Amino acid sequence: MTYLVRASFGSSTRVRDAGPLTGGGYATVWWVLLDDDRRVVLKVFPPAGTRLLRYERGLCAAEARHFRLVAERVPHVPVPPVLHHGTDPAYGEWLVTGLLPGRSLADLAVSGAPVDDGPVRYDLGAALAALHEISGDRFGYEGGRASGATWRAAFTAMLDALLADAADWGVPLPVTPDQLHALVGRHADVLDEVRRPARLHFDCWDGNVLAAPDAEGQLRLCGLVDGERCLYGDPLLDLVSPLLYRRIEDEPEHPLLRGYRSVAGEPLLLNDSARRRLGLYRLHLYLLMTVEMPSRGMTRQSHPGRHARLSALLDEEIAVVRSGASA
Repeated sequence: MTYLVRASFGSSTRVRDAGPLTGGGYATVWWVLLDDDRRVVLKVFPPAGTRLLRYERGLCAAEARHFRLVAERVPHVPVPPVLHHGTDPAYGEWLVTGLLPGRSLADLAVSGAPVDDGPVRYDLGAALAALHEISGDRFGYEGGRASGATWRAAFTAMLDALLADAADWGVPLPVTPDQLHALVGRHADVLDEVRRPARLHFDCWDGNVLAAPDAEGQLRLCGLVDGERCLYGDPLLDLVSPLLYRRIEDEPEHPLLRGYRSVAGEPLLLNDSARRRLGLYRLHLYLLMTVEMPSRGMTRQSHPGRHARLSALLDEEIAVVRSGASA
């Protein structure tokens, strides 16, 4: 750790204190107190040669670009300031950012204290709407990963990459490539309705949403972290992970949607087209969460609850998408 800190800030920099930050399964993360009283986050990504999922290649550079882009284009969206992005032959890539205040909603949920998270979820919706105002030139991921000139092409490429990863890692799935392509083809018309590549965070589960009390004691958003999985696509894709294992279309007055509507320049309609796309996006997310298990050291035996839950959710979402309507 000290080596990477000095490589980032100079050989005279000293570490006064440090500790791990938990909650993720991909990178290794520490909070660090420097000798000049700055508090920073040091995030070390897997070294070169590590076996990764296809979309996980180049994530350190992607996260640095994302935070810088958001800070420049929508500075009121709270993301960590990038202080250094480094590469080392032995250690691989790392990123140093400022340490934002607050605690994650995931940590607050397990703290035992009653939490009114409505205001911070409203703020999250407003932040996502602002982020989605940024447009790209192409759909999908950057850096030579799955992408396309249309959202249908990019989304299909993203699914194909996950299917290839499942084959590489020996992950059994309840759907074959042909069946998945048939499902996407059946709903190609609604995917083609997405004409603008909007900037997406994609990973807005509670562990990446930081909150702190304001002057009135209400929890408000103070950070949106872990932006390495960013891409360009349909804004609806960003409404799946914040309500993980739930259906946003079944909660039209959810604070997230109210916050989103307060900022969005165009109405967010949860009509039949949106419901069909949301079904596809949940299918994609549950597929991703299933395929990534071996790369995170998780097996059906070591994490039977996770595997069983994801299998049931995948089966359910496949049935919903096949029916062409939200359950």
